Amino acid sequence: MTLELLYHEYINIKCNRGLQPVPNDSFEYGLLEDDSAELFFVDREDATFIDWVNELQPRDAHYVNHPDWKPVLSADFEQLDVYDELILYYLLYTINQTMSIVKIDFYNAMNDFMKNYCFFQLSQLADARALSNEQKHQLRDFFFFFYLYAHPVNEETLYGFSFSGQDLVHTKTNILMEHYYSLYHDYYSENIEKHQDQLFIALHEIQASKTLTLELLRAIEGKSPKLTMPPEDGLENIRRLINNVDEFLHMHSEKKTALFDVMRDFLSNKCTNPYREHCFSILLQNYVCYILYFDFDDIHDLVEFFKDTPLWCECIINKMFTDSIFMQKIMRQNHIDIRQYQNVIAHFNEDAHRIYL
Repeated sequence: MTLELLYHEYINIKCNRGLQPVPNDSFEYGLLEDDSAELFFVDREDATFIDWVNELQPRDAHYVNHPDWKPVLSADFEQLDVYDELILYYLLYTINQTMSIVKIDFYNAMNDFMKNYCFFQLSQLADARALSNEQKHQLRDFFFFFYLYAHPVNEETLYGFSFSGQDLVHTKTNILMEHYYSLYHDYYSENIEKHQDQLFIALHEIQASKTLTLELLRAIEGKSPKLTMPPEDGLENIRRLINNVDEFLHMHSEKKTALFDVMRDFLSNKCTNPYREHCFSILLQNYVCYILYFDFDDIHDLVEFFKDTPLWCECIINKMFTDSIFMQKIMRQNHIDIRQYQNVIAHFNEDAHRIYL
């Protein structure tokens, strides 16, 4: 199964779409008692994609005065120390948990949306011809930061990686993550008997994990075909824009009112469900990240367009400002004082007031 089909199954379960799952030779989703869901190895009820490496987590050298052990892959990466190894493990866990479906509550809803959104956008950026290379690099760093931040990870992991071309590397050691994680899985495949007390999955399952981990990583790096949101009747216009960054940017540059019309049409349609709402949220955050990131004053045109429908304007403004903290980062980065935008503030709800004023 391709990552695209697996991602569609993720969206199917996450948004309660009720569609029949597509068979997969290696993984299948299983619902847990707390309404979360994990990828299980096929025909296994006791082994998940995210959990198999738990027993392999390196010892935390921060709690030892003089660590007297070497990283598992020290023979392949001489520049790697035991502190670095732990950071690379945390990133592996973060990447593998991308396909986990957590139970949503008040405290994790924003982080869950941001991580999913950033993963999706990272897979899209490489194909966006309407953006300059500089703009792509800026947005890639922006999305990757929040992909990690929303997981969440510790500070060492958050700032431990960077891009060299399309390769994600551990900045301190200059180790390519694709190379490291490939050898990581190969090591445990070749030494499965040596680690039999820690490993509870079979050789073919380690290889299946390697394939999926590397596919997730390549999506983050923009090396694999971009992901798309699955089809649904009545959602064609929004899907066309969120599945194609160039289409979105072209519509905005040629006739931005057409983009605002798509937003208006969605709000005027009373037929909604969790998947439709999710796609609409993606569209609005695309406006934040691809338009307002580079030209915050464009928001005046949006407010002007919706001036005769204040309730719709309020809905759009507050979703853009409170569904994520992207707007906070953009405003801080560009030294924008929201108090200078009284037409925007006029539509703030209580949550937006509390956060921004």
